[in-house]
Amino acid sequence: MTIEAYINPNFGWIQKIIFLAAAFIAIVICVALILMGVKISSAGVSDSGRRNYFCMRAHGRVQLFYEMMISATSVMSFACAYVIINHIYSTYEEAGGMGYENMKAFISIWEDWKDFVLLLLICLSCVLNSILDKLIIPLKSLSKEEKASIRLLGMFYAILILVYLNFIGDESEYSPVMMYYLGLMVGRFVYFDASFMDFIENIKNAFKNLPLLILGLLTTGVLCFFGFNAGYLLERNYYIVGVFYTHLFMLLAVFIIHHSRVLNLIAGKPNKNKIAEELNDEYDAYEEDMEQDYEGESDYFDEDDVDFKWIK
Repeated sequence: MTIEAYINPNFGWIQKIIFLAAAFIAIVICVALILMGVKISSAGVSDSGRRNYFCMRAHGRVQLFYEMMISATSVMSFACAYVIINHIYSTYEEAGGMGYENMKAFISIWEDWKDFVLLLLICLSCVLNSILDKLIIPLKSLSKEEKASIRLLGMFYAILILVYLNFIGDESEYSPVMMYYLGLMVGRFVYFDASFMDFIENIKNAFKNLPLLILGLLTTGVLCFFGFNAGYLLERNYYIVGVFYTHLFMLLAVFIIHHSRVLNLIAGKPNKNKIAEELNDEYDAYEEDMEQDYEGESDYFDEDDVDFKWIK
């Protein structure tokens, strides 16, 4: 079994550039839709803080979308690795071991330690996720809590794709992959020291980003449809391999857009110090108003006019 069995030899550089251009256009459309949504939500903000609100919100929502695509690609890398390894093992069994003499150690490990290999692949996909969103496509506007929440959504994103692939009759078996990630999702939602309110809060955080999930699924579906129909992706390689290729091109488009800093030109560059200063000014103004109100109320009382003899 060679790597050529999982790639399309006719998917040359011209076709790759065309597919990358399609992925680039799709990601640009997604970013534009996100910015439109942020613009609409900023209509209710006061004029003084609207610009900063739009800037911070735009960067935050766009980077959440990027994080979801990174997370989904990392999950897909694990699913794709599992499918390829399992396919090699199935072919080995059908061939009776003929032609696989140099892979006997690998086959033995898969037979005896399959669950641990899957666990290792999950860990490697998490490491890949961290490398991507910290070094390759650094997402500095997101907190750890936001990243954890959107990564959970990325797992759900991948599970929905795997469920669809099972539904359309892909020859591979994705049940073990889905069970592993469903277990991780349940563990994320329900843990030993969690209260019911913690569970509700996790659900709320996931639902807040459902529009990003829908946007990501639509983008993936359109690009996969284009790729398979154009012959860039092959059904014989399993659909999951084509989906993974699609996500690699989408990540490359995200990398280009993110490092082009074009979002800074549209929404402005977030300046946390400036925002902190404006918040401090607003707080100072609030304190002054409170002091003036207190002084105004104290004018109603004159100590000379009050008889305190009754206290004695």
